[in-house]
Amino acid sequence: MIEPKIYFTDFFEVKEKTLERYGAFNISLLTDIPLFVDPFLLFNSKKRKYQKLHKEIIKYLIFLRDVATDKGVLDQGLINAWYKFSEVKQNWLGFTSDGNRGSGLGSGFAKALHENLGNLFGDFGNETSKVAKDSHLEKLCLIKDHVGRDNISDFTTNLIKSYLLEYTEAFTKRFIHRKYKKRFRVKKAVFNYSTKSWVERTYTLPNFNNDFVILTPKDILTRDDTWINKGDLYKDFESIPTSIGDSELRSQVDYYFRSLLPKKRDPKKEERDTAIMETLRKFPQLIDYFIKFKEEQGDKATSVSGEKVRFSEHVFISNVYEFFKTVKSEELQGLEDPDSYTEAQNRINFFKHKIENGDCYRLFYSGNKPVKHEKDVQLFFKFVWMGTKFSVDAEVNNGRGPVDFKISKGANDCTLVEFKLGSNTSLKKNLKKQVEIYEKANSTEKSIKVIVYFNKAELFKIQRILKELKLLNSNSVILIDARKDNKPSGSRA
Repeated sequence: MIEPKIYFTDFFEVKEKTLERYGAFNISLLTDIPLFVDPFLLFNSKKRKYQKLHKEIIKYLIFLRDVATDKGVLDQGLINAWYKFSEVKQNWLGFTSDGNRGSGLGSGFAKALHENLGNLFGDFGNETSKVAKDSHLEKLCLIKDHVGRDNISDFTTNLIKSYLLEYTEAFTKRFIHRKYKKRFRVKKAVFNYSTKSWVERTYTLPNFNNDFVILTPKDILTRDDTWINKGDLYKDFESIPTSIGDSELRSQVDYYFRSLLPKKRDPKKEERDTAIMETLRKFPQLIDYFIKFKEEQGDKATSVSGEKVRFSEHVFISNVYEFFKTVKSEELQGLEDPDSYTEAQNRINFFKHKIENGDCYRLFYSGNKPVKHEKDVQLFFKFVWMGTKFSVDAEVNNGRGPVDFKISKGANDCTLVEFKLGSNTSLKKNLKKQVEIYEKANSTEKSIKVIVYFNKAELFKIQRILKELKLLNSNSVILIDARKDNKPSGSRA
């Protein structure tokens, strides 16, 4: 049986129970786990150290606010120094499905944050209305584009990095053997308000491939989205004015919003979203009422995030270990083929066989809940390539959007693999256009579309779409049946 090193506890020879008692998530050192730091969980925590961290975040944002309002346009050097941060890749959390490389916080995020602090929210940190209990980083990210959960998580992680480093150092000194740890100088560890600059600090940390590793407490992590997010703001927008005590303001907001919508028909989603955006710009205080609503549901945020983290632990740790118990090393080695297209088909069909004819369909479930994200499936597929001689690159982007996997051997032989869930509402559009665009960008005509489905309704939908696109019997489309209700009680694999 294959017994690869996958997780933190594997590489540093620490008992899982020890890490569990410490409260840290058992990260994979092969690929990022799609979890994010949610600053609201710091604010809402009963732990004073977390509440203090949230106040430190707001303190830094007030510093940025003062700079934005006093000096207007900043030169690029100060933008780079104060707003732009590299992704803290050493925590092995986020979106990347190939190792732990991430894009970090670029110019789009920096510009959005600076403009919001200087214009829309010039009173950030000293809000005169005091509708919400406290100020929140997420407030600055609800209107502008270019900011999402990964940006908020990255920014929060950078601002609390010194705490995470101290948290990891304490565990390292106590539980990790000296052969696995090392002294590291970490850039941008602490902000010095006297010199208005980020400074380095030195820490004793786990050493992995000559880089350090950062542990993150589970109780500040979430999945899918931060508690205060744009999706909920838009979804619940029309109920926000009802919570405004000022009847004059409430009427003004409602009248302005209705004036932006079509008069004689129901608005399209794009029209409604545009009207919401314009209303929020006109009445930015609405954000405070939305945040107040979220604050009042704080206990739910804690329970929901905890449930999502437990789901992630089950799917990405327990299920992965179970997967490797069913896979023999000679099975994977026997798949090798000189051609990338045939090799990709071999690996996909091996993956398909293990799911449809054995117990590996359980990979995609926690209890009766199936995974909801295509990236979850991609993470498991990555493990099927362990030990291969082929280059397996994930999230390859050649200017026309990322493709899930690029399998290659040399410059002239590559095959693209794209994963989709049967529940994807854009499945037909994606199948028709997406991979053809990728093929052109990557100079290849070879691609495979893999579609995973979880019930009969999804299967019928997929078959209908494939028939319409004349792809029903195409070798370039492979369906994987991940249903639970039609699997044998025991493994036949």
